[in-house]
Amino acid sequence: MTMSETAARTIAQPGAGAVTDTGPGRPRTAAEVLRPHAEDAFAHELAALAAADDRPRPARWHLSPRAVATYLLGGTLPDGTVITPKYVGPRRIVEVAVATLATDRALLLLGVPGTAKTWVSEHLAAAVAGDSTLLVQGTAGTPEEAIRYGWNYARLLTEGPTRAALVPGPVMRAMERGAIARVEELTRIPADVQDTLITLLSEKTLPVPELGEEVQAVPGFNLIATANDRDRGVNDLSSALRRRFNTVVLPLPATPEDEVDIVARRVEQLGRSLDLPAPPDGVAEIRRVVTVFRELRDGVTADGRTRLKSPSGTLSTAEAISVVTGGLALAAHFGDGVLRPSDVAAGILGAVVRDPAADRVIWQEYLETVVRERDGWKDFYRACREVTA
Repeated sequence: MTMSETAARTIAQPGAGAVTDTGPGRPRTAAEVLRPHAEDAFAHELAALAAADDRPRPARWHLSPRAVATYLLGGTLPDGTVITPKYVGPRRIVEVAVATLATDRALLLLGVPGTAKTWVSEHLAAAVAGDSTLLVQGTAGTPEEAIRYGWNYARLLTEGPTRAALVPGPVMRAMERGAIARVEELTRIPADVQDTLITLLSEKTLPVPELGEEVQAVPGFNLIATANDRDRGVNDLSSALRRRFNTVVLPLPATPEDEVDIVARRVEQLGRSLDLPAPPDGVAEIRRVVTVFRELRDGVTADGRTRLKSPSGTLSTAEAISVVTGGLALAAHFGDGVLRPSDVAAGILGAVVRDPAADRVIWQEYLETVVRERDGWKDFYRACREVTA
């Protein structure tokens, strides 16, 4: 083996901090990747649900609709297996979403940023089809080929348009396999590219005019799209396309307790994947972060006595998770492992102050009129003043 081959195989000698390159062809387990797909991370729960599931399943579904809802909402199976909640919110929302996928209508998950649209989309696809990877990421530059199909241009030049030269996109593969395709941030995709979905969703057919053929969806195929309702006016859906979807609006967590529970669960999961030690007691700081975000988001303090100005950012649950995870990393690597106000203060400032002029004034007013006077928040006030200065 040459020096270059050895270097390609072993990035560092095995030992502390070593990273060994096992090669691109080797399949990796969920424990070997930073962020495993839902069907891998929760494979034991999905297997337990499938074993206990005695209800009718639509064609090519891995679980019955009721079992899919249990996977999303959590529960305990007859054999004692605990299914962890993936979504904390109204049960009916999940039931409507699952029932939609069992019909011929596609599902549109709509909501403000941070309401777990992508998370719910991924777990629905994992539970229904056992594969959440058939994904189109919507951006302003998403081409039509990302939704339909592309070409292997080397083969196209030598062979002409043939089936072997065609490169199916995620939606085409889902149609052929009877699986669930996912389209993230649908309203960020240009309108003419969005409309590629109209025939596909209404006729369940994708024409391939270059070959004089068409791909017809097999039973089990459906599509889940997500959209941010703060993005209205970016690339609004045409009325023709919107009619092909059943829209389910995912709300923000209804209560502070729900939001604290969501943040605590996700931070624990992320902490494990990043090898961060669990803090002895981080719930107090999580509750504080959630309180700050909810009050500024709602424009009023929790007791309803003081009206507040809301900053330009969304201050979503996802951002709260990010702030607490960042604080946990600070506590683990630069502190004593205990999550403290000083660990989350900088993250909160970064989340709140998006507009350096207007948002900073709003944040300083909140610190002086609310945080400063609140019992038990002196350490938090000092930490926030320090990073704000």
